[in-house]
Amino acid sequence: MTSPKTAGSATTTTPAAALPSGRGQRTYRLAVPPVSGILRPRLVAVTALLAVGTFLVFCWSLTTGDYPIAFTDVVRALVGSGDPGTVLVVQELRLPRALVGLLAGIAFGMSGGLFQTMTRNPLASPDMIGLTQGAGTFVVVGIVLGWDGGLGTQALGLLGALTTALVVYTLAWRRGTTGYRIILVGIGVAWICTSATDYLVARGGRFQAQAALGWLVGNLNGRTWSQVGPLALALAVLVPTALLLGRLLRTLQLGDDVATGLGTRVQPVRLGILLTGVGLIAFATAAAGPVAFVALAAPQIALRLARTAWPPTLASGLTGALMVLGSDLIARTLISGTELPVGIVTGVLGAPILLWLLVRANRAGSGG
Repeated sequence: MTSPKTAGSATTTTPAAALPSGRGQRTYRLAVPPVSGILRPRLVAVTALLAVGTFLVFCWSLTTGDYPIAFTDVVRALVGSGDPGTVLVVQELRLPRALVGLLAGIAFGMSGGLFQTMTRNPLASPDMIGLTQGAGTFVVVGIVLGWDGGLGTQALGLLGALTTALVVYTLAWRRGTTGYRIILVGIGVAWICTSATDYLVARGGRFQAQAALGWLVGNLNGRTWSQVGPLALALAVLVPTALLLGRLLRTLQLGDDVATGLGTRVQPVRLGILLTGVGLIAFATAAAGPVAFVALAAPQIALRLARTAWPPTLASGLTGALMVLGSDLIARTLISGTELPVGIVTGVLGAPILLWLLVRANRAGSGG
């Protein structure tokens, strides 16, 4: 094994081949700063391909509309060059919608990956443990009953998701929490929120019900820069936090006792992961509505592409972005003259994945 050497400010790395760590992965060690870890070439390649695919679909979505624009013209318009009319259409009319889809997809995918890794259960996602349902209930209360206190849809969705997370965590607490209890309590809270939302929609007037249903299904129609700003600022803080929690997150997969023995403070780490995941899903839901199944399916797709033992956080986020952008593109072009809500397409695509996960869990003896 080659030991690292430093000379002044120079930094050397231990040759990857000198530190074999198993098939399909390499270890690395830096002298300055003193950092070591495992490099997984397949995961890096998958993440890079997902990033390229997401960028291509993102640009492709900007070409679609009543005024078709060539792909190369879209790329030029993104940097402010080309025909002024094209720049106006791309940057002012179409870019906010695409950015909300991109950022919300990243948030949904990363949040689902955090929850699934923390609970060690592929069925644990914000869709399943009540967070998106809680956000929806608060928004519908504001729309139907007018109890919004001057808050907009985004603020109500954020408040609803955070309140639901607090309720779930409190009810699941019994000298600590476990992933199993969080899932069971979350499912119960999800059904309570769903029932309350259905009652409010049935009670509301015709136009109130239409407005509520249009948001509840998950929709990117009519998105503006006012939705992009808060979501971008939130992700600028929450995405690095989620990535930094990755190493501590993986120790939880070994069980609470083993994680404690390795020096991980289980409950504070679990609370930090919970707050980060809730923040991601809350801001994404506030901006785009509760887009169905993305947080559930994206981490599982990324896991199988990268062939890792847990859902990779960054790859899960890029997969979520690709799902939302691709589904929105399908929703806008599937039926001529009609723009379907993106949540309808993700629901159709995600439902088979949920059934497949349930069948797998049942065969493994963990499905109940």
